[in-house]
Amino acid sequence: MVKAANWLTHLEYDLESPVWSHWVHFFAAHFQFVRYDERGCGLTQRDAGDLSFERWIEDLEAVIEAAGLEGPVALLGVSQGAATALAYAARHPERVSRVIVYGGYSQGWRVRGDPQGAKLYRSIADVIALGWDLENPVFRELFTKRFIPAGTPEQIAWFNDLCCKTVEAQTAARLLSARADVDLGPLISQVQVPVQVLHAAGDEVVPLAQGRGLAADLPNAEFVSLDSRNHILLKPEPAWSHFKEAVLDFMEQTPQRGETSDAALAGLSPREREILALICEAKSNPEIAKALGLSERTVRNHASNLFRKLGVRSRAEAILLRHGGSQP
Repeated sequence: MVKAANWLTHLEYDLESPVWSHWVHFFAAHFQFVRYDERGCGLTQRDAGDLSFERWIEDLEAVIEAAGLEGPVALLGVSQGAATALAYAARHPERVSRVIVYGGYSQGWRVRGDPQGAKLYRSIADVIALGWDLENPVFRELFTKRFIPAGTPEQIAWFNDLCCKTVEAQTAARLLSARADVDLGPLISQVQVPVQVLHAAGDEVVPLAQGRGLAADLPNAEFVSLDSRNHILLKPEPAWSHFKEAVLDFMEQTPQRGETSDAALAGLSPREREILALICEAKSNPEIAKALGLSERTVRNHASNLFRKLGVRSRAEAILLRHGGSQP
């Protein structure tokens, strides 16, 4: 699997990142995972010249060629990397088996017919050019807090630091501006391989409608909506577990039962875990309510939520999942 470059990454820092490390570890655990930094960022040459969409496609072509990969490859496109991956798939159908898109779009802000959105984008680019390198991270947070609005202070602080470590102010502004001109145009109808389009329902950077529209325009696509506000899915949120399961299913890799159980259980709240533990002790809803000092209605609501998060339909299936067994 080859990941088309997206902003912001750094090949070294991402391995220990509270924002990106779980992405790298997940894909590396299941695939021969090839990634690279976007031109002008990370470990690439900083004084990059051409930052156009066409050059991004050429960079992906060069990386795949240099990697010497045999046979068709799967592509991963995150955010603006989605357009790059899809353009490559359209131009090189014999080299691609399938494409996974997350938080992607086929048209940048300047070509969407949304004057207000384009104005906001230009304003953010102007602020980045002026305040990106300042010690006070407030200008960078205009960018980072839109990407991970539900992030912890640690995650926000790390992302703020990454901004300075991976790209210089003027290049950052140029790259952000270049995003606005992305337009797949007729290429999108030429993508014949299977495509999985995943999108966070509350994404503030790329609206959900962009993901839905992208999936609708592709000849062979499936759409998966994820319950998150984050443009970059964070490890603790249930949407990350949903994302991993959907990806493995699309790639026809079935996770081991223990992996599925751990991922699903990690998405439960402390109260939901308490209730699940009592369910596993064969306690009834009235008994659970009495033990925890809750109303029966509250217990029912918590139970319904945890069943939904675990992807089960009954108490019996929840118990089997918690203990690593096979569901009926």
